[in-house]
Amino acid sequence: MQMPQVRLQSQQAKISLNTTDASVNIQQPEAEQTIRQPKAEITMHTTPSKLTIDQTQAWNDMDLKSVFKRTEDFANLGKKSNLEGIARRVQEGKEMMEIEKGGDPIVAQAKRIDERKLKDFAIGWIPSRFSVKIDYKPSNLEIDVNINAPEIKNTPNKPQIAYERGQVDTGIMQYQSLKVDFENLKFYGVNGFELNI
Repeated sequence: MQMPQVRLQSQQAKISLNTTDASVNIQQPEAEQTIRQPKAEITMHTTPSKLTIDQTQAWNDMDLKSVFKRTEDFANLGKKSNLEGIARRVQEGKEMMEIEKGGDPIVAQAKRIDERKLKDFAIGWIPSRFSVKIDYKPSNLEIDVNINAPEIKNTPNKPQIAYERGQVDTGIMQYQSLKVDFENLKFYGVNGFELNI
C-alpha cells in the first residue's frame, strides 16, 4: 500500500553584508622649540703693577748729586769745618797761653798745619751695595662673570585627525523559497472521478 506523502523543500534566505572599515589618520606635527642662549657678560678690571726704583743713594755714592743734595752736603761740610776750626783755635790758644810751661808750641802748631792728610784711594764711581732700592707692587686682576639663563620657548601643535566613517552595505544573496510536492495522493471526485495529485 502506498501512503500518500507531502514533501516540503525549503530554502532559507541569505543576507549579504559588505563592510567598509572606518579609517582614522592621525598626524602629530612636531612642537616648535626655540632656544636662545644670551652670551655671558665678563668684566675684567686690572690694576696695573707698579715698579719703583730709587737710585738716589747710588747717584750720591757716585758723586752725581742733585743741586739740592750738593748744597746740603756743602752746608754740612762747612758747619763741620767751622766747628773743627773753632776747636783748633781754642786748642792753639791754650797752648800759647801755657808757653811758659815749656815746649815749643809755635813749632808744633806749624808742623800740624804743614802735615797733609793722605787721601784714601777708592773707586768713586761704584755705588755701595743695596744703594738701589726697588719696590714692586704686583697687578691685581678682578674678573666678574654674569651668567644669563637660556631663553626657551615651546609652541605645541595640535594633532591633525582625519576620520572616514565605515559603511555596511546589505543585500539579499539568496531569497527564501518553499517547494511543496505530493506523492501517492489521489483525489476522488464526484461520480467516481479519480485524479492523481
